Amino acid sequence: MKIHNVVGLGLALSIVMFPAAAVEKISLQALFKDKAIMLVDGTRRVLATGDTSPEGVKLVATDTRDEKAEIEIGGKRQELKLGTIISSYVSTGKPNSIVLYPENGGHFFADGVINGSPVRFLVDTGATMIALSSVTANRIGIDYRKNGKAGYAGTAGGVVQTYYIKLDYVQVGDIKIYNVDAGVIEGAHPTDVLLGMSFLGRLDMKRDGEKMELIQRY
Repeated sequence: MKIHNVVGLGLALSIVMFPAAAVEKISLQALFKDKAIMLVDGTRRVLATGDTSPEGVKLVATDTRDEKAEIEIGGKRQELKLGTIISSYVSTGKPNSIVLYPENGGHFFADGVINGSPVRFLVDTGATMIALSSVTANRIGIDYRKNGKAGYAGTAGGVVQTYYIKLDYVQVGDIKIYNVDAGVIEGAHPTDVLLGMSFLGRLDMKRDGEKMELIQRY
């Protein structure tokens, strides 16, 4: 029986995608009914529902019960939890490249696309390939049992049933990669899709302090 190391235990990065705007970090400082106090790139902003800050951050709604606010930037909506920081990645101005900025704890989450369907990624340089749960695969319409090859994978929870498939394309920001290897793990985990080396290994990665630049190769 051949066991593949699909889910890595190495450095985990996460990114939250924003459009190419000047905003890099947003934190929610205080929350009220129809009003919020935010720190946008170090500047304190008091916004009422419907208001937009000079940086282009619009307050869509507040939820004092769940301690969160819904914001919109560049036409894209995000949830912002009280006391947390959202970091962005922005376009470098170069074609097919992005710069990643860490959240607290050094983790990044990414909103991306698999075969035309939106997903949330956890970038994991320790994973040999993209890994997603069968729950996520079913939600985005991947028939992994029909089109995949059955096997097993070693995870932190032990050896699990896995189906190896080829994704038509995976996109994060301006970077779009075709024919990407992936593993579908039976069950609800991982909750977020792991963006492993079958995607990252086809890019050039540069570190400069906190920042990481990803550049698509040609």
